Amino acid sequence: MIIQTSETANRPVERGEMVYAVAVTGANIIRDMREAIINTIGGHMTKYETVLDQTMARALKSLSERAREQGYDGVLDVRVSHPTITSGAIAVVVAGTGFKYASRTG
Repeated sequence: MIIQTSETANRPVERGEMVYAVAVTGANIIRDMREAIINTIGGHMTKYETVLDQTMARALKSLSERAREQGYDGVLDVRVSHPTITSGAIAVVVAGTGFKYASRTG
C-alpha cells in the first residue's frame, strides 16, 4: 500500500474519494502526572513523544487498511492533523485521496 504526501504517484492513477482514519490513545494517570511535572519544570517529555509516535503509526496503519478495504492501491496527498493532547488523551487524524493505478489499454 502506497501512502504518500505528494499529489502524484510514480505512474498514472485514477483518483478516488477521501480516505481518513482516527487514532486516540487514552489517559494514563501515572504518565500524565510525570509529564505535568516535566512540563512545569521544563525538559524532554519522552513518554508523550512515545505515545504520540505509537498513535501516529496506528492512524497510518488504519488509513492503509481502510484504503485497501475500499479497493485502492494507495492514498495520495496525505495530511496529518495537528496531534492533540488533551485531558490525558492523544488524538491523531490522517486523511488523503484514495487512488487506483490507471489501467493501460492498447
